[in-house]
Amino acid sequence: MATLWDDAGREYIDCGASFGVGNLGHCNPAIVEAITRQAQELIHVGPSFGTDAKAAFVEKLLSVAPSNLNRVFLSNSGSEAVEAAIKFARAATGRTKIVAAMRGFHGRTMGALSATWRREFREPFEPLVPGFQHVPFNDLEALGKAVDGETAAVILEAVQGEGGVHVASPEYLPAAREACDRAGALLIIDEVQTGMGRTGRLFAVERWGVQPDLLTLAKSLAGGVPIGATLATEEVERGFKGSHTSTFGGNPLACAAGTAAIEYTIRERLPERAERLGLIGIEAIRRFDSPSVREVRGLGLMIGIELRAKAAPVLQALQDDGVLVIGAGSSVVRLLPPLVITDDQWSRSLDALGRALQHG
Repeated sequence: MATLWDDAGREYIDCGASFGVGNLGHCNPAIVEAITRQAQELIHVGPSFGTDAKAAFVEKLLSVAPSNLNRVFLSNSGSEAVEAAIKFARAATGRTKIVAAMRGFHGRTMGALSATWRREFREPFEPLVPGFQHVPFNDLEALGKAVDGETAAVILEAVQGEGGVHVASPEYLPAAREACDRAGALLIIDEVQTGMGRTGRLFAVERWGVQPDLLTLAKSLAGGVPIGATLATEEVERGFKGSHTSTFGGNPLACAAGTAAIEYTIRERLPERAERLGLIGIEAIRRFDSPSVREVRGLGLMIGIELRAKAAPVLQALQDDGVLVIGAGSSVVRLLPPLVITDDQWSRSLDALGRALQHG
């Protein structure tokens, strides 16, 4: 369900989904059943041992992932998945330089934060990990110049979520793939927020026809249970030197939830649902013709509304009207509703948004 209640019993439609974690809504029965069943069998065993739950999840995940990715490292969060990708890229290439995009967000641990752009996230913790260079998003020339013989990897989001819901141009990700191939660097696509149907495809990168060398997943991957996954090619694995592990990575409880989440997403055709409801939403918002709106951007049920003023008053007005949404920077309203939101709930949420924008 896409519904939450506060301590006074007031009902809210959740259109933030805990920053995209809740693609399947809250307490999805398939996830509850999978967790319950697994908890009665085995809750945790260390990564040195295989389990039926882990084997089933890895097999299911690889069956739906881009076909060139056939190795998986499991962790507990998106930041951990990105940290692993950065380590794998440096170890496999023997290089240190990482090229990332301005406005990009990849997490708050030290390596992931070094790839993240926003100054207010970075400055209190500097000096960060050296070797990172940021270039303007969707600038093909700048990207091509930055990727050179010292570059281990380029890390990009297909849609920049925290950065304001900016969508990669049709040429950008293919250009990144070409630049990496030319320089012998690896391409990392961060799908922590865009993955698992959010943008109208199971993985957003499918729209660009590009195969990354590494792909990171987390947030909604296990229907609300903490999990992270770093997918890689066999070539990356063969070149890897050193070691990397995670005490709770591959936890049976998370893996059981992950298998159930993937099966539910595919069975219920949630990417197609996100595509349909997203188009309805973007068209409706543009019809509002509100003077407070500068631009509407997005793919599927990942929608950003850039305002001419601060977003906070609109977020508060929506909450007062029974709809929960989130920001993306100071002036962007971000909609990330559960992919299982009903048509009626989505319609009511858009009506509330229209009222908030008129008074924003």
